Amino acid sequence: QAQLVESGGGLVQAGGSLRLSCAASGGSGSIQLMGWFRQVQGKEREFVAAYRWSGGNIVYGDSVKGRFTIAADRAKNTVFLQMNNLKGEDTALYYCAAGSRRPVLSGMHLPSMFDYWGRGAQVTVSS
Repeated sequence: QAQLVESGGGLVQAGGSLRLSCAASGGSGSIQLMGWFRQVQGKEREFVAAYRWSGGNIVYGDSVKGRFTIAADRAKNTVFLQMNNLKGEDTALYYCAAGSRRPVLSGMHLPSMFDYWGRGAQVTVSS
């Protein structure tokens, strides 16, 4: 059973940047996929980005393409999310997630491919 711990959230002005980190431990040796989702209260969880260990494949949600970058340190089972040019609509609770099954590229964005979830890191963008 892997545990995920996010860090790096906070308050930033529109146009600014933040970097989130997520470290996996305790059974993380089976991880094949790590990613980020976000959720605003009252709305569905939204896919942000994912990194597949095999091949280093990356996918992004449409709303963050060109502004967010996901990267990974596979040796440390850690994934990062660099968020640039932040907008008010990026305000959300950001969840780190990890999966133990190797997904096909077309399935990397699906919540069902992720078995473990962090508690979330709040990102607030002020205008």
